[in-house]
Amino acid sequence: MDPSLFYRPGALLSQQELSAARLDGLLVEVGEGYMPADLPEDAGARAAALAPILSPGYAASGPTAAWVHGFGDAPPRHHHIQRAVDRRPRVQPRQNVIVHEGQVPSNDLMLVATLPVTTPLRTLTDLVLTSSRYGECALWMRSMAAACPSLVPLVQTLLAARARMPGKRAALVVIAELLEEVGEGARQEEVTRYTS
Repeated sequence: MDPSLFYRPGALLSQQELSAARLDGLLVEVGEGYMPADLPEDAGARAAALAPILSPGYAASGPTAAWVHGFGDAPPRHHHIQRAVDRRPRVQPRQNVIVHEGQVPSNDLMLVATLPVTTPLRTLTDLVLTSSRYGECALWMRSMAAACPSLVPLVQTLLAARARMPGKRAALVVIAELLEEVGEGARQEEVTRYTS
Protein backbone atom coordinates (compact mmCIF):
# COMPACT_ATOMS: atom_id res chain seq x y z
CA MET A 1 0.00 0.00 0.00
CA ASP A 2 1.31 3.42 -0.93
CA PRO A 3 2.08 5.45 2.23
CA SER A 4 0.39 8.50 0.73
CA LEU A 5 -2.95 6.66 1.00
CA PHE A 6 -2.63 6.12 4.74
CA TYR A 7 -3.68 9.00 6.99
CA ARG A 8 -2.61 9.52 10.58
CA PRO A 9 -4.28 12.07 12.85
CA GLY A 10 -2.41 15.36 12.85
CA ALA A 11 -0.21 14.68 9.81
CA LEU A 12 -2.35 16.02 6.96
CA LEU A 13 -5.80 16.06 8.52
CA SER A 14 -6.95 16.45 12.12
CA GLN A 15 -8.60 13.65 14.08
CA GLN A 16 -11.96 15.41 13.67
CA GLU A 17 -11.58 15.64 9.87
CA LEU A 18 -10.56 11.98 9.64
CA SER A 19 -13.48 10.93 11.84
CA ALA A 20 -15.88 12.95 9.67
CA ALA A 21 -14.51 11.30 6.52
CA ARG A 22 -14.97 7.90 8.20
CA LEU A 23 -18.58 8.74 9.08
CA ASP A 24 -19.16 9.82 5.46
CA GLY A 25 -17.87 6.43 4.30
CA LEU A 26 -14.78 7.83 2.58
CA LEU A 27 -12.23 6.34 5.00
CA VAL A 28 -12.01 3.26 7.20
CA GLU A 29 -10.10 3.02 10.46
CA VAL A 30 -7.08 0.69 10.45
CA GLY A 31 -5.23 0.50 13.74
CA GLU A 32 -3.73 3.93 14.45
CA GLY A 33 -4.81 5.54 11.17
CA TYR A 34 -7.24 5.66 8.25
CA MET A 35 -7.25 4.55 4.63
CA PRO A 36 -9.65 4.98 1.68
CA ALA A 37 -12.73 2.78 2.02
CA ASP A 38 -12.42 1.40 -1.52
CA LEU A 39 -8.98 -0.18 -0.90
CA PRO A 40 -8.63 -3.65 0.61
CA GLU A 41 -7.23 -3.81 4.13
CA ASP A 42 -4.22 -6.03 3.53
CA ALA A 43 -0.99 -6.76 5.39
CA GLY A 44 0.60 -3.63 3.90
CA ALA A 45 -2.16 -1.40 5.27
CA ARG A 46 -1.91 -3.00 8.70
CA ALA A 47 1.87 -2.61 8.70
CA ALA A 48 1.46 1.06 7.73
CA ALA A 49 -0.80 1.50 10.76
CA LEU A 50 2.07 0.26 12.96
CA ALA A 51 4.68 2.72 11.66
CA PRO A 52 4.30 5.18 14.57
CA ILE A 53 4.32 2.35 17.14
CA LEU A 54 7.25 0.31 15.82
CA SER A 55 10.54 1.69 17.14
CA PRO A 56 13.57 1.41 14.82
CA GLY A 57 15.39 -1.88 15.35
CA TYR A 58 12.24 -3.67 16.51
CA ALA A 59 9.83 -6.02 14.74
CA ALA A 60 6.12 -6.61 15.21
CA SER A 61 5.65 -9.87 17.09
CA GLY A 62 3.03 -11.91 18.93
CA PRO A 63 -0.55 -10.66 18.55
CA THR A 64 0.60 -7.63 16.57
CA ALA A 65 2.29 -9.83 13.96
CA ALA A 66 -0.76 -12.13 13.88
CA TRP A 67 -2.95 -9.09 13.14
CA VAL A 68 -0.59 -7.91 10.37
CA HIS A 69 -0.69 -11.40 8.83
CA GLY A 70 -4.51 -11.19 8.76
CA PHE A 71 -5.49 -13.55 11.57
CA GLY A 72 -7.85 -11.07 13.23
CA ASP A 73 -10.17 -8.23 12.29
CA ALA A 74 -9.17 -5.63 14.87
CA PRO A 75 -5.70 -4.82 16.19
CA PRO A 76 -4.72 -6.22 19.58
CA ARG A 77 -5.31 -4.10 22.67
CA HIS A 78 -1.59 -4.27 23.43
CA HIS A 79 0.96 -4.32 20.63
CA HIS A 80 4.02 -6.54 21.03
CA ILE A 81 7.38 -5.63 19.55
CA GLN A 82 10.65 -7.54 19.76
CA ARG A 83 14.25 -6.57 19.16
CA ALA A 84 15.43 -7.41 15.62
CA VAL A 85 19.02 -6.11 15.78
CA ASP A 86 22.13 -6.94 17.83
CA ARG A 87 22.28 -3.75 19.85
CA ARG A 88 19.49 -2.54 22.13
CA PRO A 89 17.97 0.51 20.45
CA ARG A 90 16.12 3.10 22.45
CA VAL A 91 12.36 2.60 22.64
CA GLN A 92 9.83 5.38 23.07
CA PRO A 93 7.65 4.21 25.97
CA ARG A 94 4.00 3.79 24.96
CA GLN A 95 1.09 2.74 27.08
CA ASN A 96 -0.24 0.04 24.74
CA VAL A 97 3.10 -1.46 23.62
CA ILE A 98 4.84 -4.43 25.27
CA VAL A 99 8.56 -4.64 24.44
CA HIS A 100 10.32 -8.04 24.34
CA GLU A 101 14.10 -7.70 24.58
CA GLY A 102 15.16 -11.11 23.24
CA GLN A 103 16.51 -10.78 19.70
CA VAL A 104 14.54 -12.37 16.87
CA PRO A 105 16.86 -14.20 14.44
CA SER A 106 16.79 -12.75 10.92
CA ASN A 107 15.42 -16.02 9.45
CA ASP A 108 12.32 -15.56 11.65
CA LEU A 109 11.61 -12.11 10.16
CA MET A 110 9.97 -10.89 6.98
CA LEU A 111 9.34 -7.42 5.61
CA VAL A 112 5.75 -6.28 5.19
CA ALA A 113 5.56 -2.84 3.57
CA THR A 114 9.18 -2.18 4.66
CA LEU A 115 8.44 -3.00 8.32
CA PRO A 116 9.93 -6.11 9.99
CA VAL A 117 7.34 -8.63 11.20
CA THR A 118 7.89 -12.12 12.60
CA THR A 119 7.00 -14.94 10.20
CA PRO A 120 3.72 -16.81 10.79
CA LEU A 121 5.62 -19.80 12.23
CA ARG A 122 7.61 -17.62 14.64
CA THR A 123 4.46 -15.65 15.49
CA LEU A 124 2.52 -18.77 16.51
CA THR A 125 5.55 -20.04 18.46
CA ASP A 126 5.74 -16.75 20.38
CA LEU A 127 2.01 -16.84 21.06
CA VAL A 128 2.27 -20.38 22.46
CA LEU A 129 5.20 -19.35 24.68
CA THR A 130 3.41 -16.26 26.04
CA SER A 131 -0.18 -17.58 26.18
CA SER A 132 -0.04 -18.29 29.92
CA ARG A 133 1.40 -14.83 30.68
CA TYR A 134 -0.89 -12.73 28.47
CA GLY A 135 -4.54 -13.73 28.06
CA GLU A 136 -4.75 -11.85 24.77
CA CYS A 137 -1.94 -14.02 23.36
CA ALA A 138 -3.97 -17.17 24.10
CA LEU A 139 -6.90 -15.78 22.09
CA TRP A 140 -4.69 -14.86 19.13
CA MET A 141 -2.97 -18.27 19.35
CA ARG A 142 -6.29 -20.11 19.04
CA SER A 143 -7.45 -17.86 16.22
CA MET A 144 -4.22 -18.37 14.30
CA ALA A 145 -4.23 -22.14 14.87
CA ALA A 146 -7.84 -22.43 13.69
CA ALA A 147 -7.10 -20.42 10.53
CA CYS A 148 -3.83 -22.19 9.73
CA PRO A 149 -3.80 -25.63 11.42
CA SER A 150 -0.79 -26.81 9.43
CA LEU A 151 1.44 -24.52 11.53
CA VAL A 152 0.58 -26.24 14.83
CA PRO A 153 2.60 -29.46 14.32
CA LEU A 154 5.51 -27.39 13.00
CA VAL A 155 5.51 -25.32 16.21
CA GLN A 156 5.36 -28.53 18.27
CA THR A 157 8.40 -29.93 16.42
CA LEU A 158 10.27 -26.65 16.77
CA LEU A 159 9.63 -26.43 20.53
CA ALA A 160 10.50 -30.10 21.14
CA ALA A 161 13.81 -29.68 19.28
CA ARG A 162 15.02 -26.79 21.45
CA ALA A 163 17.44 -28.00 24.12
CA ARG A 164 17.14 -25.20 26.67
CA MET A 165 14.30 -22.74 26.73
CA PRO A 166 12.43 -21.08 29.61
CA GLY A 167 8.84 -22.28 29.76
CA LYS A 168 9.41 -25.21 27.39
CA ARG A 169 7.40 -27.76 29.42
CA ALA A 170 4.39 -25.48 29.76
CA ALA A 171 4.59 -24.57 26.06
CA LEU A 172 4.64 -28.25 25.05
CA VAL A 173 1.49 -28.84 27.13
CA VAL A 174 -0.20 -25.83 25.48
CA ILE A 175 0.79 -26.95 21.96
CA ALA A 176 -0.42 -30.52 22.63
CA GLU A 177 -3.81 -29.14 23.71
CA LEU A 178 -3.87 -26.86 20.69
CA LEU A 179 -3.04 -29.77 18.38
CA GLU A 180 -5.93 -31.71 19.90
CA GLU A 181 -8.30 -28.73 19.43
CA VAL A 182 -7.25 -28.31 15.81
CA GLY A 183 -7.66 -32.04 15.19
CA GLU A 184 -11.10 -32.02 16.83
CA GLY A 185 -12.13 -29.03 14.71
CA ALA A 186 -11.02 -30.83 11.55
CA ARG A 187 -12.95 -33.96 12.54
CA GLN A 188 -16.13 -31.93 13.21
CA GLU A 189 -15.75 -30.19 9.85
CA GLU A 190 -15.39 -33.58 8.13
CA VAL A 191 -18.53 -34.92 9.87
CA THR A 192 -20.48 -31.80 8.88
CA ARG A 193 -19.32 -32.11 5.27
CA TYR A 194 -20.20 -35.85 5.25
CA THR A 195 -23.70 -35.36 6.70
CA SER A 196 -24.59 -32.35 4.55
